[in-house]
Amino acid sequence: MVDDARSQPPCQQSDALAVVQTLRTAGHVAYFAGGCVRDVLLGLQPKDYDVATDALPTQVRALFKNTQAAGQAFGVILVRLGSSVVEVATFRSDGEYTDGRRPDKVAFTNAEHDAQRRDFTINGLFLDPISTQIIDYVGGQEDLKRRILRAIGNPAARFGEDYLRMLRAVRFAARFDLTIDPATESAIREQAARLAQISPERIAEELRAMLPSPTRSRAYQLLWSLDLMPVIFRNLSNAPATHRSAGLFANLAPGEPIPFALALAAMALDFLITQSGQHPTTFLQIAEVRRIVQACRSTLKISNDESDLMRLVLDLNPLLEASLPTVARMKRFLAQSGSEHARRMLAAQLRTYPDMTRIAWLQEQFASLQTQPLAPPPLLNGDELVAAGYRPGPLFKKVLDDVYDAQLEDRISSKDEAFALARQQLGSTPRAV
Repeated sequence: MVDDARSQPPCQQSDALAVVQTLRTAGHVAYFAGGCVRDVLLGLQPKDYDVATDALPTQVRALFKNTQAAGQAFGVILVRLGSSVVEVATFRSDGEYTDGRRPDKVAFTNAEHDAQRRDFTINGLFLDPISTQIIDYVGGQEDLKRRILRAIGNPAARFGEDYLRMLRAVRFAARFDLTIDPATESAIREQAARLAQISPERIAEELRAMLPSPTRSRAYQLLWSLDLMPVIFRNLSNAPATHRSAGLFANLAPGEPIPFALALAAMALDFLITQSGQHPTTFLQIAEVRRIVQACRSTLKISNDESDLMRLVLDLNPLLEASLPTVARMKRFLAQSGSEHARRMLAAQLRTYPDMTRIAWLQEQFASLQTQPLAPPPLLNGDELVAAGYRPGPLFKKVLDDVYDAQLEDRISSKDEAFALARQQLGSTPRAV
């Protein structure tokens, strides 16, 4: 699917079939193409149905009332039909790629040549949805049966055309449990450094598609074995790996889908551990957490919300410092939005590093505290202090925090007790504080 269509609603099979039938009635060749055919052969439900045809873009637009040129120079037209937006692409062959992402020009051609310009054999298949015949010019059916991911034609040429295909190879191999063909694997290693030329947003988009999935550990292993990991995290460290992590990333909520930011935080932390051989606590200091998040912002352009979640799950030092955290601190931690993901990170650290006895203790405390109110309404607020005659000043916030901590720890339970505790710090006579 073309970039411009990524935000479009999913395409229903019935609507895509209606597009094929209209094209056929007009005398054109038309098939389902690409990923939807692969998914059908794997026994999966396709998320989208794309159509490939010998009809030129102008002919496609003439046949349908509601169309949009999403990439007419590349032969791509979006057809709005029923509840769907159907991507219709004219069979094409690609000219030279000079930017490592898109062809400089294309020539419209037939189905066979169109298949040969695609990335992997499993994605180079066509399906006649009327006769249900598979049209295979590249050996994709056999590779699917053998669970092989193979670049079409010369692997070096395929990756030299579009560097992002290296990450796509990882995503497909992990998602469908495929073995990467040796020649394809070798070509990725040879060109891995070129991934740095792809825009951060596109790299992040591929990572978002592979890391939240339960198959992320396989993707992680492939990113390392194909020499792509140091390129992704090039702003974190350029040092060669001196140690292999014991598996923090693999131990993160195994078998469960997780948010991208949580997966990215764990992968970045594991990367640093692998590069240095140091204990994870080395990288959970405030300065290191800031460096990790900033590196991900600069190389992957993650959002503010994603940055905030990364900080939350990495900045665990207040819970791990020498003195045990108070009940109030632990309740405040648990009350934060996203704290469940921070607990997943703690659990992964404990599975990987059983010597982190503090984390085992924290997990026990958290389990107990979860049965209690974590963020009850404060017994005392700033407006009430002002109404009592106190003028706001630098001490105001600390006093209110101390009173609320006492409430969280059940040391006070009424407004009178809250005022009494506040007056101990503010003085009984209202004044500027």
